[in-house]
Amino acid sequence: MKIVVLTGSPRANGNTNLMADEFTRGATEAGHEVFRFDTAKSDVHPCTGCNHCGMNGPCVFNDDFTVKLRPKLTEADLIVFCSPMYYFGFSAQLKATIDRFYALNGALHVKKKCAFLMAYANTSKKDAEAMTAHYRTIADYMGWENVGTIIAPGIWTAGSIKGSGYEKKAYELGKSL
Repeated sequence: MKIVVLTGSPRANGNTNLMADEFTRGATEAGHEVFRFDTAKSDVHPCTGCNHCGMNGPCVFNDDFTVKLRPKLTEADLIVFCSPMYYFGFSAQLKATIDRFYALNGALHVKKKCAFLMAYANTSKKDAEAMTAHYRTIADYMGWENVGTIIAPGIWTAGSIKGSGYEKKAYELGKSL
């Protein structure tokens, strides 16, 4: 499979980045081709709603989304969303990238798979509902099959995911594909 991992953490050693590392290690060991796109380190202009693309054409911005990510997204069999929860949603960096899906909406409405990896500081399951609902809504809208969701509550400071078992779950998810 061709897999695109979209990370949303601006912290280099952030918890969801560590989950993405482990997912990638497992998927690579299973023989899959993985392309990782770190949204926080990339130049992705927010969508302005100009509709130049017509929902399936060229975007007016010639940034990292257009040059590096767009071709990988259309080729991908699986897209992994990996983000910390920031005020009950995806990080701004990942959300800006997701918004740019608009420019290739038609090309993404094909049979694909998706997965979701998130960490958040609180332990209340209710607090995670908005972000998980957003992920499910994207998957449903696109017609993509969810192959796994890992939600890591109580994970806040950088590196606190280590030894929690969630890194192992991310590895096992990647390996199981």
